[in-house]
This record gives sequence, structure tokens and C-alpha cells, in this order.
Amino acid sequence: MNDLAIAAGIMGGLGLFFGVLLAVASRLLKVPEDPRLDVLEGMLPGTNCGACGQPGCRGFAEALLEGRSAPSGCTVSSPTGVEKIAGFLGVAAGERVVRVARLHCAGGRAQAEQIAAYEGFANCRAASVVAGGGKGCAWGCLGLGDCEVACTFDAIAMNDNGLPVVDVAKCTACGDCVDACPRDLFEILPLSQPLLVQCKAPLAGDAARELCRVACDACGRCAQDAPEGVIRMVDNLPVFDPFTPAELGPEVTFRCPTGAIQWVPRGQFTAVRADRGFEEELT
Repeated sequence: MNDLAIAAGIMGGLGLFFGVLLAVASRLLKVPEDPRLDVLEGMLPGTNCGACGQPGCRGFAEALLEGRSAPSGCTVSSPTGVEKIAGFLGVAAGERVVRVARLHCAGGRAQAEQIAAYEGFANCRAASVVAGGGKGCAWGCLGLGDCEVACTFDAIAMNDNGLPVVDVAKCTACGDCVDACPRDLFEILPLSQPLLVQCKAPLAGDAARELCRVACDACGRCAQDAPEGVIRMVDNLPVFDPFTPAELGPEVTFRCPTGAIQWVPRGQFTAVRADRGFEEELT
């Protein structure tokens, strides 16, 4: 019994010693938290979507306080909300760049060849590992809606042609659809960028058109009709860097034989949600 009492005393003493040590260390090493952090987090939408590039709204609030981000970096907040945050911090709101998810495929059931009837689990990722699903094009949208399920803002809906449609008024550019698509067909782009290549098949000529009526056949006419160097063909697909309207216009799409490259004018997006406050920005 004496041995047990001694062992218990030693363990209790060690516990007390390390408890006191941790308490002292906690006081001495504690990093003071800016009292504005909780207020800022409360001013943010609380969606924790990650579109700002930070791990949730609290992470973005910390970045704001440290000067690593501007208030306009929150793509979910309305312009009024962004200005309120800027006023609270006494900083400039920053330039607001509206970005949305874009789909690089227009080959739905009516355009793309179907080589088999996929009857497995209704999931694009599952279909992609079972002989690539039922679509002949190994690069095209499988149409099973993983992106629609992943979008927590209800900004994506599947249409009757088996393709996802992005509602730009609801899209926050969070990137969940980018992560969800097993064929990497989504890309986050500025809404002000009107030129869109709706194909990712690196094929040319008949090989492309046999798989999909709206596939890019690598004819290169868009590159020929654009100013030199603005559009270039890479792996049989047109590639371009951000440009200004003075550099390029819709004429580069006029001779595309399949319609794989499209000019999407900003004025097309006028039906927006008033609570987001984007009417003036999108029209």
C-alpha cells in the first residue's frame, strides 16, 4: 500500500507541476487577438465558401486586419456590404472584379455521340472510372450533375440537354464546381471576359466532329481573324490571355464552323438578384 501511495503521490505531483507549467506558458505566450476580428467576421456573409482564397470567413477577416486582402475580395458580400467593411477598417474597398464559373463544353446529349447507356451510380466521378461513362468524347461533360450537387449557392442547374447551366447572379466563384468535375471542365473567369471556348477535346478535323457536332476542329480561323498573337492554337484548341475590347471583338467567332468559340456579351446578364446589388455591374 505504501508503494501505491508513493506512486500516486508522484503522479499527482507531476500532474500538478505540468499543469502549473502550462498555465504559466499560456499566460506568457498568449498572442493577443484583435478585438475587431469578431466584429469583422460578423460583417461577412458567413458562407465560408473560400472564394476569397482564405479558409473561411474568419480567415478572410484575419487577412483584412493584416492588410493581406481588400474588402472587395469577398465575392459573396454585396457592394454595400463591402463598403461597410471598408469604412469600418478605414481602408479602400478595392476594385471589385466579378468572377463566375464557366463550363468548357457545349456537347450535350443532342450534340455529342453516345456510345453506351451508362446505368451505374448517377455520379460523374463514378462514371468517369467505368469506361468513361456513356459519352464518346473522353473530354466532354458526363451530364450527371456532380457540379450541381457541389454548388452550395444553387447557382448550377442541369438542363434538358444534360449540361450544367451557371446562374451568374448566384455564382460566387467559390470553385466547388471546379473541384467536383472529374474532367476539369469548369474554370473561374472574370464576368467581363466575353470570349469562351466551349470545348476541351485536343482533336482536329473529322476526329473531333465525329465525336461532337460542336467540338473545336482546330481549324484555327479564330486565331487568323484575331490580331497577331492574341489567340494562339495550343493542343488543337484556341488559347488567349485576358484582353481589352479594343484588342479583340466578336468577329473572331464568326467563321468558327462548329460554334465551339462563343462571344458572350455582358449585357446578356440583366436578370440578377437585387440583394446582391449587381444590376449596375452586370448590365
